[in-house]
Amino acid sequence: MVKLFRLSSSLLGRHFFSKSLLSSSLIRTTKYLNYPCSSAFAGRFHMHKVLAMAETTSSSSSSHSHTNRLSAEHSPYLLQHAHNPVNWYPWGEEAFAEARRRDVPIFLSIGYSTCHWCHVMEVESFEDEEVARLLNDSFVSMKVDREERPDVDKVYMTFVQALYGGGGWPLSVFLSPDLKPLMGGTYFPPDDKYGRPGFKTILRKVKDAWFSNRDMLVKSGAFAIEQLSEALSASASSKKLPDELPQNALRLCAEQLSQSYDSQYGGFGSAPKFPRPVEIQMMLYHSKKLDDAGNYSESKKVLQMVLLTLQCMARGGIHDHIGGGFHRYSVDERWHVPHFEKMLYDQGQLVNVYLDAFSITNDVFYSSLSRDILDYLRRDMIGPEGEIFSAEDADSAEHEGAKKKKEGAFYTWTSQEIDDSLGEHSTLFKDCYYVKPLGNCDLSRMSDPHDEFKGENVLIELTDTSALARKYDLPLEKYLDILGECRRKLFDVRSIRPRPHLDDKVIVSWNGLAISSLARASKILMGEAEGTKYNFPVVGCDPKEYMTTAEKAASFIRRHLYNEQTCRLEHSFRNGPSKAPGFLDDYAFLISGLLDLYEVGGGIHWLVWATELQDKQDELFLDREGGGYFNTPGEDPSVLLRVKEDHDGAEPSGNSVSAINLIRLASMMTGSKSEYYRQNAEHLLAVFESRLKDMAMAVPLMCCAAAMISVPSHKQIVLVGHKSSLEFDNMLAAAHAAYDPIRTVIHIDPTDDEEMEIWEGNNSNIALMARNNFAADKVVALVCQNFTCSPPVTDPRSLKALLLKKQSSVV
Repeated sequence: MVKLFRLSSSLLGRHFFSKSLLSSSLIRTTKYLNYPCSSAFAGRFHMHKVLAMAETTSSSSSSHSHTNRLSAEHSPYLLQHAHNPVNWYPWGEEAFAEARRRDVPIFLSIGYSTCHWCHVMEVESFEDEEVARLLNDSFVSMKVDREERPDVDKVYMTFVQALYGGGGWPLSVFLSPDLKPLMGGTYFPPDDKYGRPGFKTILRKVKDAWFSNRDMLVKSGAFAIEQLSEALSASASSKKLPDELPQNALRLCAEQLSQSYDSQYGGFGSAPKFPRPVEIQMMLYHSKKLDDAGNYSESKKVLQMVLLTLQCMARGGIHDHIGGGFHRYSVDERWHVPHFEKMLYDQGQLVNVYLDAFSITNDVFYSSLSRDILDYLRRDMIGPEGEIFSAEDADSAEHEGAKKKKEGAFYTWTSQEIDDSLGEHSTLFKDCYYVKPLGNCDLSRMSDPHDEFKGENVLIELTDTSALARKYDLPLEKYLDILGECRRKLFDVRSIRPRPHLDDKVIVSWNGLAISSLARASKILMGEAEGTKYNFPVVGCDPKEYMTTAEKAASFIRRHLYNEQTCRLEHSFRNGPSKAPGFLDDYAFLISGLLDLYEVGGGIHWLVWATELQDKQDELFLDREGGGYFNTPGEDPSVLLRVKEDHDGAEPSGNSVSAINLIRLASMMTGSKSEYYRQNAEHLLAVFESRLKDMAMAVPLMCCAAAMISVPSHKQIVLVGHKSSLEFDNMLAAAHAAYDPIRTVIHIDPTDDEEMEIWEGNNSNIALMARNNFAADKVVALVCQNFTCSPPVTDPRSLKALLLKKQSSVV
């Protein structure tokens, strides 16, 4: 084994790495990256829940004992720490210069405002005067919001993962004044426990090591960055993948996930259980590919895995039955007791997989879940100009005036509270949601091992609603109506509780995910049967309202986070744009959302903006020689690593989304533009050939992209006609009714000169089809492959029937 670097044995013991490990498993983003705990302490400290909850810190308080430089920042996370006794600096040259002037190491703490364990470490350590003295005397301390500066977080998270094989938040790293990492970890308790050093001990030992072993520490840190940079700057050895690999990768990924499938409670893997929509997307696509190939039994088997997972999630406590939306993850195998924070990136992705499930099954159960999430976003997460906020915290005060916060306080119920709120229907409701007088967190030994929720109930559906309706001798519709009214009453009761903290930061990438789901819902939900009933918290609005919400969010980004002169994005917004530039994920996720916005009937300007952003993304991030996209523009010298990210985890990777964007754009254009997009997609995928071959389960969305680009001829649906008519909306809904991830929808009005000019410049075939098939009194649809088209149809039913035919018989 080749020794790469070693940290002081007086700090952490000896750590050795081989180059082969560093270039594979050690640098791999862990499957549970967003699990906010320290793997180093997971066995000793109970990372699912806490016993001592974070104190309320009020930014509106008129007097504070301490105020530091974070008080001038916009980030909610940094502002939460503005009155710690620690002399915090934000990331920037002022802090770097101070460390150089004092010749002391930097302590870097990275987290985010809704991170539960970040709150815990603040209360235990950063509000402690003794810890503050240790930090202030011997270090320059910096705070970073990982949502505001994912580029900084990526550097030091990668280092900690390489060091320990895992990571999480809060991320705690010691740096040299030139920003090289010396050592790090995640959450540290304040005092020594169970034979492990506490934060105070670590601070003293790092201080001592800085003076006694500085050269070794600095050399180790520099060498670590050098090795990580080499390992993470992958280049392709060829311009495209081997012919057989795309389908093999998709199959391998599905096989690997199937081996971890929980046939009793759904999901892939054991507790803690994360939704991981990218895995569901991949399995749905694999199921369709099997069906297209005539392997119906295997296709159905794969589909049933997905549907059971979606059902169990929806019925579990990870789903907020009262207010809608989903929490971050479940601590047990039954999706029951969650970590209660709500993240925008989860909501956007989950809407899309529930929409896909509805498109496949035509079961309103899945469409209602999509509405449930979107109605939650529209009610609680939308700003005054249509911007969509990033997250809600897990913790909140148990009552007004309480000095401490508790995880889940806003969401859990006592049996008595439900009796008092629901009266005659309380027994029926409690029967449905497994509510018990002593609390219901007893379904798994992992649900509440330390009785933190004793006497509390996390709502979960364990019994089929039809059976319960029969038990109460009620028609099913009446039973569901009663449950809906009960949820509405509990929502009103809950609304007067102290709310969890809202992180009202607007992140471009996460808004892109939400824009996609809102746009797609506006047409897919038109497929619900006429007269479909909805119960609270689903509003039951006209699906067109979701399109309006999507366009408002996209317009906010264009107004506030896009520079029309430079064509560049900013990363986030709160009281103005952040200091961070747009990153790869911002461009890729927003382009994806804009393509969806256009394809479901949005104006041509959304498509034009998507192509402009793609051009800028290529300019800023594309490795033209080696293939693929870096995560940052590479313009900030304080960010020491430039990574080609591939891991599809809680969020898809920017490279996976980019590959699919390029494939979609290639199918819309012709000539050199189409070829340029396709070649970039092929080269990108070739960069990650070894991952697709050996670790397919880590890159499920990239497996989809590889399979998509291997399809020789994609289906295009071209709609021609006036766009302001109900007929046009109905034809768009028909075009999007069936599940087909590689379908492209193009719509054009030949009487719109601007639109015709745009298509003449990008795909003259579309303009020609529009001229030849225009009828003033109807909407004409053509289904094409390689722009060889079927005879035109003029009604939604005929279009749906045409799209259900096997792809080979369309032309």
